[in-house]
Amino acid sequence: MELNHTIVHSKDKRAAAHFYVEVFGLPAPEPFGPFLDVNTANGVTLAFLDHDDPMMQHYAFLVSDAEFDQIFGRIKKRGIDYWADPGMTQKGAINRHFGGRGVYFQDPSGHLLEIITMPYGKWDEL
Repeated sequence: MELNHTIVHSKDKRAAAHFYVEVFGLPAPEPFGPFLDVNTANGVTLAFLDHDDPMMQHYAFLVSDAEFDQIFGRIKKRGIDYWADPGMTQKGAINRHFGGRGVYFQDPSGHLLEIITMPYGKWDEL
């Protein structure tokens, strides 16, 4: 079984889709019915849909070290706040879980995004 797509409720689907495209360096969004679709490298589609009051969700993206550097550079260039933890208590820091790097930041609708360079393992191995 593989994840094929997920709907990302957004205050403004166009602004949200373009945010992901620009920050993550993804291909331009494509309209699909009421959605604005953004495709990731592993074939998962993020289907952006307008919603008046989206509930915060968490989306984590596994990226290479080079991609991390590029994305993190765009985050800093845009002046986007970032944290080392999902509780957003370690502002302006990244984490080094499982020998990789990770950082959390929010999209324009308030979803908590995460980029990591190593998949998560067992916490007792940290």
